[in-house]
This record gives sequence, C-alpha cells and structure tokens, in this order.
Amino acid sequence: MHDKVKSRSRRAIPAVSKILDSLGQIDLPRPLIVDLVRQELAQIRRQGHIPAFATIVDLVCASIEKLRASRIQPVINGTGIVVHTNLGRSPLPQGAGEVLRNVASSYNNLELDLTTGERGTRGLYLERALAILCQAEAATVVNNCAAALVLVVRHFTQKKNQVVISRGELVQIGGGFRIGEILEASGAKLREVGATNKTTLADYARAIGKQTALILKVHRSNFFMSGFVESPSTTELSALARKKRVPFVEDLGSGAMSATEQIGLHHHEPTPTEALNDGTDLVCFSGDKLFGGPQAGIIVGRNRLIAALKSEPLFRTLRCDKLVFAALQTTVDLHLNQVMSEIPALALLQIPKDELRARAAAMVTRLQGLPVKITIGSATAKIGGGTLPKSIVPSITLDFLPENGSVQDFARVLRQSVPPIIGYIGNGRFRLDLRTIFSHQDDLVIDAIRTVCTKSHHKGHEEHEDGI
Repeated sequence: MHDKVKSRSRRAIPAVSKILDSLGQIDLPRPLIVDLVRQELAQIRRQGHIPAFATIVDLVCASIEKLRASRIQPVINGTGIVVHTNLGRSPLPQGAGEVLRNVASSYNNLELDLTTGERGTRGLYLERALAILCQAEAATVVNNCAAALVLVVRHFTQKKNQVVISRGELVQIGGGFRIGEILEASGAKLREVGATNKTTLADYARAIGKQTALILKVHRSNFFMSGFVESPSTTELSALARKKRVPFVEDLGSGAMSATEQIGLHHHEPTPTEALNDGTDLVCFSGDKLFGGPQAGIIVGRNRLIAALKSEPLFRTLRCDKLVFAALQTTVDLHLNQVMSEIPALALLQIPKDELRARAAAMVTRLQGLPVKITIGSATAKIGGGTLPKSIVPSITLDFLPENGSVQDFARVLRQSVPPIIGYIGNGRFRLDLRTIFSHQDDLVIDAIRTVCTKSHHKGHEEHEDGI
C-alpha cells in the first residue's frame, strides 16, 4: 500500500517539459535551465511533499534568478572600501579596458616577434617595463601573489627545505588561507623565529643553518601591532642574509608604487623599489591592489633569480594569459608616465571631501519627494584588500531610511538593480559611500533609488488597501 502511495506521489510531480513551457523565454542557456529544473524536482522528490504546480514554478523562477545573479557583472560599489576583494578589487583604468576589448576580440602577438617573424618571448615588454618601474634588474609575472610566493619557495627549497620566518608574520589572508600553510604546501619546512610581537635579528641569526633555503619577510599589510613590538628592518635582514649567504625574499602584497603619503594616506606603505634598495633579493606583490591593475603576482629582483624562476616547470602552470598581460602593461605605462589620475583606485582615494559633499547635495535635491528620508552623512572610507589597515579616508555618504519597508529590504532590492548597487547598513540606515561611486554612476544610482521607492510605495499602498 505504501509503495502505491509513493508511486502516485511521484506521478504527481510535473514533467520537466511542462515546467519549461510555463517559464516562457529566459535569457540563459537552455541546458542550464533544464538542469536547474531537474535539481528542483529532485529536491521535491526527496522531501516527499509535492507543492502545487504554481509553487513549483515559483521555486524554479527563484532559483533561476539566483543563478543569473551569480554571473560576473558590473556593480556599483557604495561600501567605501576602495580595494574590495568581494567586488573584484581595483577597477581597471579606462585605457586598459579598451586594450582588453581589442586584444580579446582578435589575434595578437603574445608569443610572436614582429620584427623577425619568429616565435617571441611572452611578456617581454611588460617584464622590462616592470623592472624599470621598480628599479629592479628583472621582473616576471604569475597569476597572483600567492602563486608568486609558491613559485619562489618551490624553487629555493629543492635542495634545502627550511624557510626562516617570524612568528609575527604568519599572516592569514582572505578566504581563510594562511601564509604558513601556503609555504608548507610548496614543500617548505617552516623555521619560525621570535614571538608574535617581538622578533630580533639574533632570532634570525640563530635559526639559520645548513638546511636554510631562504629568509622570508612578509609585510603585515592586513593588520598592525602596537605596544611592546619589535622586528628587524629590511636593511638588517638583507645584511644578515648576505653574511649567511642565503636568499632574502620579501612579500609586500599591496603593490604601492610611490609614497602613500602623497595620495593623502597617513601611513607609509613600503614600495618594491625601497625593498630592493634595502638589499632584498626578490620582492613579490599583487597587481590588483594599490598597483591598480588586474589580478597578478609580480616578482621583481635579481636577474639570475628571475631567470631561474622562469625556467621552473611550475612557472608554466602559473603564467598569465593575454588578457592579463594586456591590462597589466597598460597599467604599468600609466605608472611610468606618472598619470595616477587614470588609475581608478588611486584617483578615488584623492577626491576632495568637498567634491563628494557637493555631489551628495545634488543627488539629494534630485531625489526629493520620494517616500524615503535621505540625509548626508560623514564616514571614513577604507583602502581594503588587506592594505594599510590603519589608514582611513574621510568620506561622505547618502543615508536612506525608507518610509515603507525595512532598511534590509531596501538594500536587497538595490542589490537586484541593473546594475546592482552595493552599500551597507549602519546606524539603522542604508548608506552609500560616494568615495567608491564614480561620478558618472550618480545618474544610475538616482534612477535605481527612484525605482525602488516607487515599487515600495505601490506595495505599501496595496497592503493598506488589503487591510481596509
């Protein structure tokens, strides 16, 4: 009897084709939609309870919208975090976007020497430009800074396996990854020295032995320590490394190319040039943080060491493609020409607060008469991306308190706009920080808010009528 009931229950589940017919035209590939419908029906079958057909269609539609929202697309960043990892870190310069379109939609000379017609060297121009920019003997590029660290460690630990590193520099980076785990996965055996807050030069000297492959210094780019704190300088460590005849590598992470004080930040971020001048053999850093380019791991330093890294079999698995090269070389050119105003991450940090306030006032004027209370607030934007954690930048926000519906609903509907608008909730209001919203996006923000308020007003009016 139970099997008969179960059989009838299964027959009550609608066919995939019937649900597809009810969905109408959807702007996603049909195989994706078919797979999604099958997954929803399988879930219903496991639960045993079969909802009404209309409810099943609603569940499928909600899943389709969630799938569509997961596609990579432009968003408006109103969080006040300039290098936002969840939002793709640094936006590319306009010129890089144009070069990307041209290179991506045609063939290119990635590995062709146009002067001889023979096979060329990948990244020749880019590596030379990076070396000049960082005042290094040589440079190369892999797909991110973690990959750069893996490549360096794998190369140096083939015959000796110990990496000397301070306990105060065993940093955890985004996504739960830890520097120590990355090093161990590269085949290294960690030789931790010092204490969390205090490491001396003598600690390093005592740790260096026959199995020491390199000394690694990791810049604390995503946190800071104060109080009873001590650590040797790059100059001191490089002198010790030379004396002991072991390589000295520094992971700087953030990729600042010039003094961060010059762009209005209160704390100094070490640059690759400074590290190399202080005696570091190799320096690695990210391309998509303060450097302002695409995701990449840039390695600069001594020519013989860069050449050795490029000869590693692992290098091929970590190398960048034509699109990264195209975007990165455009960004490098801007740095070399000192046109910082065209590098968005740096330009956003330098916008005067008065200019942001004027934009906010103009937007408030254009949004008058909507069922939402709008005020202009002060805020502190952040650099983000694990960079300069102590530095904050004065900023201006638009703060929204909707008359109909909750602040959470207001934020959710704006996330569903085209393009999505991302802000944050603070002090009981939805806030948009203008520091990270480009001025040409103001019209899009205004249109989205008008649409949200109109929808919420109509919804509130219908609910009121239902109540009557």
